[in-house]
Amino acid sequence: MREQSFGSGETVVRRDMHRGRVWSAQAQRVITDTKDVLVTACAPGAEVLWPALYARTRTENNATLRMAPFDELASGEWELTTARWQETELLLWKPPEAWFSINAFYTAAGLRNWYVNFERPMRRTRAGFDTFDLAVDLVIGPGLDRFAWKDEDEYAHVRRLGVITDAEHQEVEAARGQVLAMLADRTGVFATAELWASWRWEPGWPTPRLPSATA
Repeated sequence: MREQSFGSGETVVRRDMHRGRVWSAQAQRVITDTKDVLVTACAPGAEVLWPALYARTRTENNATLRMAPFDELASGEWELTTARWQETELLLWKPPEAWFSINAFYTAAGLRNWYVNFERPMRRTRAGFDTFDLAVDLVIGPGLDRFAWKDEDEYAHVRRLGVITDAEHQEVEAARGQVLAMLADRTGVFATAELWASWRWEPGWPTPRLPSATA
């Protein structure tokens, strides 16, 4: 039995948790929730919490600071800052036991790209679900005809820091193969890629906001 289920339209919070602390949080809207998958969405203006140093790297576009937030993560000492999701609409597909989520990013022109985030399996909470981003990602073109791995250097760095264990590394390696097989066979979310490509955030939907007790 699932710990918690959510109705379409509810606001939920995706939290990245490390050592019992919130590393990041994002308010999202539930699209559908079944025993097989949770689908949520986000849009510009949605409230987020980010590590302050990470937010600084985004604001300043400072490549020299790129690895610094991970050093804070390894130390267990970081500060959070509030921010807003910007630029893209997001649709997230997360099977309950998977070591990844598959995300679709949209601009005004339509589906920009697919983005596979390798992460821990979700643990449902009263407010949403907890997971933890494991740094490495796979970027897939909107037509599913090309892909590229992203942030392998960050992944190697957090492994060296001990943030990602050897056991988790093995799970990520297995998950890489699972996702590539899904892409090749057009299974899972990729079986309905055309429907996903036509999805858009409804203008009348309220902007997701974080509850006050998120952190």
